Amino acid sequence: MSTKAGWQFQCSNSSCSPLAVVIVSNIRQCQMACLAEIHCKAVSFYKSSSNCELFADISNQNGNLVSNMDTVTMTVMDGTRLPPEPTTTSTTTSSSTSSSTSSTSSTTTSTTSSSTSSTSSTSTTTSTTSSSTTSTTTTTTSSATSSTSTTSTTSTTSTTSSTTSTTTTTTTTSSSTSSTTSTTSITTTTAGCSTFVNQTNYSVGNGPYLVVVVDVNSDNKPDIVVANRNSVTVSVLLNIGSGTFNAQTTYAVGSSPYSVAVVDVNSDNKPDIVASNGGSSTVSVLLNAGSGTFNAQITYPVGTDPESVAVVDVNSDNKPDIVVTNTGSATVGVLLNVGNGTFSIQTTYLVSTHSISVAVVDVNSDNKPDIVFANYASNTVGVLLNIGSGTFNAQTTYAVGSEPMTVAVADVNSDSKPDIVVANYGSNTVSVLLNVGNGTFNTQTTYSVGGSPYSVAVVDVNSDNKPDIVVANGGSNTVSVLFHC
Repeated sequence: MSTKAGWQFQCSNSSCSPLAVVIVSNIRQCQMACLAEIHCKAVSFYKSSSNCELFADISNQNGNLVSNMDTVTMTVMDGTRLPPEPTTTSTTTSSSTSSSTSSTSSTTTSTTSSSTSSTSSTSTTTSTTSSSTTSTTTTTTSSATSSTSTTSTTSTTSTTSSTTSTTTTTTTTSSSTSSTTSTTSITTTTAGCSTFVNQTNYSVGNGPYLVVVVDVNSDNKPDIVVANRNSVTVSVLLNIGSGTFNAQTTYAVGSSPYSVAVVDVNSDNKPDIVASNGGSSTVSVLLNAGSGTFNAQITYPVGTDPESVAVVDVNSDNKPDIVVTNTGSATVGVLLNVGNGTFSIQTTYLVSTHSISVAVVDVNSDNKPDIVFANYASNTVGVLLNIGSGTFNAQTTYAVGSEPMTVAVADVNSDSKPDIVVANYGSNTVSVLLNVGNGTFNTQTTYSVGGSPYSVAVVDVNSDNKPDIVVANGGSNTVSVLFHC
């Protein structure tokens, strides 16, 4: 891919928007997301928020860029697209000869030509089939009086996993002696791998609670980082290639680490680990020492029972800051990065009781990331709008379902304004709150899902350029997929 650092892809018309927005851990994952999506031709990676915007093939737009120091834009180059899935082809041929004139018809796709002449006649039919597209060319040449009739019918059969097209070509020649009929059937099926091999298990600490997959040792292979809630550690499993991992290396953190983020916080191009420690009311910062190893933790006090942590630049100084939900003290804490991977004392903002999940995204298009979180005990989501310099207005709340557990922020209606999607643990629903502009949201629309939905993700899963909703249902041991209509 061709890379343009410090620039952001935009379209010249207001109706254009990304075909998908995904959350990734690093720029390489953003590249791979675009190269794996056949419609993606350009992608913008936002370093502070880890948002990855995928754009479709829009004519003459690659030069339409705007300056944004937080962004890297990449365009797809010829030959870098990930290879397509393999195809299989089967061919069957049969022929028969009879002593009288005959005609042949086909129930799928057929082309029939008949010619009668006192001397000779030649009829040639060529049929080419690829996936679900069929083109047919018929040429008839006669040396004397003749009549020719051609009938063509096309039928395509498609299923969710494969597309099948069948073409039958029949040529009939009539004379006073014999008739020959030849039938050729060609079927092309697009084959895909939609199954997975048996799991491989790797030992980690006691009570693994949250996992992040990101390359921590700069070998272009994603590694595994796990928060072990019941063992006061985080585990790092380095990728040794072919999808296999070394045994874990553990690093001490605070008590009951609930959440972990892996982001470069000291600008040395090596991702560091930030963990929220619910049992000790701290966050831990483990700076990357190189080769996938980490220094001992540096701890910062926060509110009571910190559960969810995000690491995003909230004051536009190109240094990622820490945002944490303090579940037990009904606050959100913001720790500004003061350089070299060190952080200021937290500034707290009053929210509702038992705030859990947090997302940091610009929801009012002022180029300042805002804070969105789920208030489990008050059945609301809260929004803290960024007013500059890493400070925030008081929360605005919106009613959702019972016991909202997890929040995701993504543009679900293609209006270039990020919307809120919430998994409601107590009411077995998800809520969608559409952004009406200026950081305000419409009343929720709810959709039924499985029992006790715990986690939610928003991503296009069926390649129709519309984001779908995927929900993990803890109470029914199921996953719900809600397709965007």
